Amino acid sequence: NITREAALSLYQRYNKAEHLLRHALSVEAVMRRFAQELGEDADYWGIVGILHDIDYELYPEEHLIHAPAMLREAGISEEMIHAILSHGWTICSDVEPTLAMEKVLFTIDELTGLVMATALMRPSRSVTDLEVSSVKKKWKTKGFSAGVDRDLIAKGAEMLGMELDRVIQLTIEGMRTVSHQIGL
Repeated sequence: NITREAALSLYQRYNKAEHLLRHALSVEAVMRRFAQELGEDADYWGIVGILHDIDYELYPEEHLIHAPAMLREAGISEEMIHAILSHGWTICSDVEPTLAMEKVLFTIDELTGLVMATALMRPSRSVTDLEVSSVKKKWKTKGFSAGVDRDLIAKGAEMLGMELDRVIQLTIEGMRTVSHQIGL
């Protein structure tokens, strides 16, 4: 019910920080990759990825509380709003992910941060040559990207019925498609 360009414009109306835009583009790309993998609508999933943190810059301590009103004002469907709210399940939302799209968003939101941090530690500072094994090695280092909730990612992979390695691989593949836009 909204084009990618309109979704990006809406997101940027509320979020000005470059690192937040890079995150939104990363999540969009990974959502698109998972949609392709699962035979779903990549454009729709990508737009959910763009909009998932719409209220974060303005209300970091009240994340997802203001998002529904912001999204409804822009004419975003209730289905899409539900999906966006579900990515904060157990953290800042009581909306449980039930659809495959929601479970993917819940799982990869945090994972994109770990993948980005791992890529930035490499000599190439790029995701283009990043392997699953490198991410898994950093996964085990608790002090590395300590803010990334590994249990949440593992729980999401389990909800999806996918091996963690496959989830990481698809996340890397998605982020590779926007490597220049996200500085990797």
